[in-house]
Amino acid sequence: MNKRAPRFIVYSRVYCHLCDDMIEGLRRLQEQVDFDFEVVDVDGDARLEARYGERVPALVAAGVELCHYRLDLAKVNEYLSKIG
Repeated sequence: MNKRAPRFIVYSRVYCHLCDDMIEGLRRLQEQVDFDFEVVDVDGDARLEARYGERVPALVAAGVELCHYRLDLAKVNEYLSKIG
């Protein structure tokens, strides 16, 4: 049986240096840990823009926000440990 890699969503926007930093941090982490992530532009969806506003980037896994503004490696590692 092939286990699927954990999946994260980064809610982001264009021209956001904090977003770029979080995405780069996730890419570096992927060199050590198997997971996937998708970047979603909040400005492309009025509901997401209303929900997140200026609180981007936000990292979400399984519908739960793990961190925003900065990548919290402790939270990400805790999540990854929980799901095995």
